[in-house]
Amino acid sequence: MNLWLAPLDGITNYLFRNTLCRHFGGIDFFMTPFMPVQKRAKLNVTNWRDLWPKNNMLRPTTPQLMGNVPAHFVDTMQLLHETYGYTSFNWNLGCPMAQVVRRRRGCGLMPDTDRVEEVVAAATQTPFQFSVKMRLGLHSPEEGLRILERLEKYPLEYIVIHPRLGEQMYDGVPDWDTLDEFCRHTRHRLIYSGDINSPADHERLRQRYPDIQDWMLGRGILADPFLAEEIRGMDTGDRKGRFLKYYQHFAAELLPMRHERGTLHNFKELWHYWRHLAGINDEQLKQLLRIDDWGTFFDTSLQMLA
Repeated sequence: MNLWLAPLDGITNYLFRNTLCRHFGGIDFFMTPFMPVQKRAKLNVTNWRDLWPKNNMLRPTTPQLMGNVPAHFVDTMQLLHETYGYTSFNWNLGCPMAQVVRRRRGCGLMPDTDRVEEVVAAATQTPFQFSVKMRLGLHSPEEGLRILERLEKYPLEYIVIHPRLGEQMYDGVPDWDTLDEFCRHTRHRLIYSGDINSPADHERLRQRYPDIQDWMLGRGILADPFLAEEIRGMDTGDRKGRFLKYYQHFAAELLPMRHERGTLHNFKELWHYWRHLAGINDEQLKQLLRIDDWGTFFDTSLQMLA
């Protein structure tokens, strides 16, 4: 069994990934938040700090790419290989954010089966491994099923499936009945992604999908950094003490790059997940998020975690 850290734009950058890995066990692989593909003349991948090899030494890491032009994927993959040595790439065909969907990227491209196939055909003609992360569709599962049928003839490394439609965003419950049908329509190795928030969730899904050996943890591991250890049956020890050390270490790593304003923004976003570890109610969370000074915010949050 393999456990992956899901790519979450704006959250799971290399500082988050590495700090998580240094304090908590159980994760086998990382996938980066997406980078935009472009034609070679416009690419400057030396600025893509999240992919610098020295920042990705703790776990095997797969760069995720986003776009909709086949030639741009080829150019970007080739340059990332030449510059950093990457040999495996993932395509984000599942992002449901409105600004992405409007530009026919992420799951906004799923209704266009022909273009999806054109991108995969071009990418799999390179010497690199290529995979796809997708949803059931944008508006209908028929979109995803058509894509799976087209992709059967291509040598994909794997397909990551989040069993919701794009128009659902993250609302409602995953459609596992439709995922059953998707599993019957592909020969490709599948990675499951979505709503694994506890060891019980993982065990229930493992029983339902015994052929799936790869599981991607996203919002669940944000809320509970011990989740991968718990799934593996590892002893999590002093949870409060371990989380406090992680919390302080992550702040110290983030501040030099993001400065106080950026670090405050990141931590406020993460506290929507961390609130459960602190055991605070809605009003206490609102009071914390109203604080606009980093030092005051950090001190107050440490008191909540104590």
